[in-house]
Amino acid sequence: MKTTEKNEIVQLFESHFNEKVERFELLPPSGSYRQYCRLGNEHRTVIGAINNDVKENTAFLSFSNHFYNKGIKVPKVYAVSSDLKKYLLEDLGNTTLFEFLTKTREEEGFSENIISVYKKVLQALPKIQIIAGKEMDYSVCYPREAFDKQSMMWDLNYFKYYFLKLAKIHFDEQALEDDFQLFSNYLLSASSNYFLYRDFQSRNVMLKDDDVYFIDYQGGRLGALQYDLASLLYDGKADIPESVRAQLYDFYISELKKYMKVDEEKFSAYFKGFVLIRIMQAMGAYGFRGFYEKKEHFLKSIPYALKNLEVLLSDLRLPVDLPELTSVLKQLTHSEVLKEIGQKKSNLTVRITSFSYKKGYPEDPSGNGGGHVFDCRAINNPGRYEEYKKLSGKDMSVQEFLEQKSEIRLFIDAVKVLVDQSVKVYLERGFTHLSLGFGCTGGQHRSVYSAEKIGEYLQNNYPVNVVVVHREQENWR
Repeated sequence: MKTTEKNEIVQLFESHFNEKVERFELLPPSGSYRQYCRLGNEHRTVIGAINNDVKENTAFLSFSNHFYNKGIKVPKVYAVSSDLKKYLLEDLGNTTLFEFLTKTREEEGFSENIISVYKKVLQALPKIQIIAGKEMDYSVCYPREAFDKQSMMWDLNYFKYYFLKLAKIHFDEQALEDDFQLFSNYLLSASSNYFLYRDFQSRNVMLKDDDVYFIDYQGGRLGALQYDLASLLYDGKADIPESVRAQLYDFYISELKKYMKVDEEKFSAYFKGFVLIRIMQAMGAYGFRGFYEKKEHFLKSIPYALKNLEVLLSDLRLPVDLPELTSVLKQLTHSEVLKEIGQKKSNLTVRITSFSYKKGYPEDPSGNGGGHVFDCRAINNPGRYEEYKKLSGKDMSVQEFLEQKSEIRLFIDAVKVLVDQSVKVYLERGFTHLSLGFGCTGGQHRSVYSAEKIGEYLQNNYPVNVVVVHREQENWR
């Protein structure tokens, strides 16, 4: 995030709430080009968003206000900048459905606790699709008002050019194009006068106060009911067991019947088709972000997508003949290279610790012993000034002091040169742990700031797991 953007989002907070921002934290990047931060003070925290795509923001803000007024659990919009490129949202915390699923599954397996949360999500889905969708202003939809022929062909060609070609899968271009035309025409015959969330998956569901909330629906448009259900139940890394998937499918149908008549046989037939196009759209995204943009953590989802594709193909009966598409999909499921690709160079954990030299060097729980310790004590110390003594390097006023009244930027740039070299070599050699330490006098200001900045830098630029520990603050991120 640029300094000017940071200042603008802070100004938006302070002008709206008439309160000073005391804490500012840049949040890890997602799969989009939007930037998020958490900012606030002792009275409140909010999420700040920066996105230069005004049309996308217009859709999100319009949908948010509509859903909120209809009683759908979405973040409240507090303030929007005059240029529509920045806005403040209700802070829903840090726990996504995916994070809850991952943690709970490690301890309990795919337990009833997980299933019960999924059922809450599926109870809300028909309300979003049917009740809230009826009076939606679809004129603000971006980039299309409906999941129409053009939208489907974009997704199918996204899959072709950013996954099949980059993964070097052989196909007959014209034959595949013919199949795409037939397949999309079939899907368009499904009833589609409902709100289609577009990216209805576990990372876009937040858990707060024993309830489920929904985010990232800016791509919403008119479409078929089956698409969002397919997105949730065939969400790649969620890796829902087939028996649970069937149970959740039946639960959704029972909820849907509360709002409309359902021809179960017809619904099921279309559902498999929408599962297929959703998987292909997701694989296009994995290819673009992973193969093309070289963001290797997106490649981790490929083996899960292939597993879902294999399950789907084992019982896929569509009323249209798609020989070339079927051939391509079978090639994918038989590719050992693709099944392993997401597993490579993705197991490095970088543990970054801020500490006080008065209390000794930090321990390395990995036992690896590799890494660097950086001494921050040559940098001008905010702790010598009364107004900063009770604050830390995560507080905005301390950050501004360091950036304006010290040589912290030069220090961080020098650290990046050494850390870059180590991370690149560790990834190439398949090492699993690297430790970085930042020490200062009290382990409160300079070291905390440095650890946070290097953590953000590594998270944004390398396929590594970053753990930041502020030892003297007892504050884990």
